[in-house]
Amino acid sequence: MDALYTAVATATHGREGRAVSSDGRIDLPLAFPVEMGGNGQGTNPEQLFAAGYAACFGSALGAVGRQAKVDVSDAAVTAEVGIGKQGEGFALKVTLRVELPDTVDAETGRTLVEQAHQVCPYSNATRGNVPVELVVE
Repeated sequence: MDALYTAVATATHGREGRAVSSDGRIDLPLAFPVEMGGNGQGTNPEQLFAAGYAACFGSALGAVGRQAKVDVSDAAVTAEVGIGKQGEGFALKVTLRVELPDTVDAETGRTLVEQAHQVCPYSNATRGNVPVELVVE
């Protein structure tokens, strides 16, 4: 694969540090969430992954919608990224909640969401590694 774009970010001090993108547009304090014993005074990797996955999946949905000549421009994607113990380490799970415009019927909507799941780079990266549940609303 030839990369069309490469994002670069650096994190220091793990979950209790800072994340900065190479262009400076992202510059965030990081913190463990309260649920994991932290103070919650910063963002965490799961929130960043959820934001990226939701945005990317929304773009993939728009692309397959345009190909099918179905307007999904008002769709909203919410990504829920969970983290938990798995064996000696940790693992992720994802639920993608896709709210489609009322003008899209249920069958067409489900088909488009499933097609987007085949196109989205985040879905392709997680496939076989992270369970992803698709919920069409």
